[in-house]
Amino acid sequence: MRFGRIATPDGMFFCTVESRDDKQWCRVIEGTPFTSPRYSGKEYPLEEVKVLAPMLPSKIVAVGRNYADHVRDLFGKTSEELPPTLFLKPPTAVVGPEAPIRIPDFAHNVEFEGELGLVIAKPCKNVSANNWRQVVLGYTIVNDVSSRSLQFSDHQWARAKGIDTFAPIGPWIETDLDAINTEDVPIRAYLTHEGETVTKQNSNSREMIMDIGEIIEFITASMTLLPGDIIFTGSPAGTAEMVPGDRIEIEIPGLGKLANPVERA
Repeated sequence: MRFGRIATPDGMFFCTVESRDDKQWCRVIEGTPFTSPRYSGKEYPLEEVKVLAPMLPSKIVAVGRNYADHVRDLFGKTSEELPPTLFLKPPTAVVGPEAPIRIPDFAHNVEFEGELGLVIAKPCKNVSANNWRQVVLGYTIVNDVSSRSLQFSDHQWARAKGIDTFAPIGPWIETDLDAINTEDVPIRAYLTHEGETVTKQNSNSREMIMDIGEIIEFITASMTLLPGDIIFTGSPAGTAEMVPGDRIEIEIPGLGKLANPVERA
């Protein structure tokens, strides 16, 4: 099942996204995606609504340096020299599909990082790697937007990755955990600059250093995750600078595409 969040003339709602009659429909649910859906009776064609970020998390926990190719590409090191690490992004960084990524004047060399995201289903602590499916609601696409100038000058990552709009999420949450093979899923990112679209990221989750179970075990050993919290599982190689006027589109087969324009704040 796919859960989304939409804005309509009647208000903002959680919904399921379903294909019917060669169209995609948003069926409004009462409540949230954390229980069996109870439908309100309202439904809208997908193209007639504004698609929002599918979840507003209490926190985003991100895994840095979790792809061997990205560690080589960005840091010039091996994963043994620079193992995975954790950092947080604030909920105020979240935006949805087609919402602009807004770059302030003090942030330079701002890059996209297309990643697989995990949405947490229930409060959890000290989860063993083998039990990760018991606490995950579903998958989504995320973009860990990062200012490289701030990342390296600040010597920590909070400001570089926590700026408003620096966490696009969407377009929906896929709750069928067998819908994709997280150990072998392509992750691609396309950058459109001055009308020309180029494939930048073209990697695979096979490059992950910690897999999904290990990530959740690693995080929950330190902190409690709450329903709706989102995990950014790490970026493959191929990240590149974005500038105002550009457009970035991230694609994960089975999850769709997450696209955002880039603007000056």
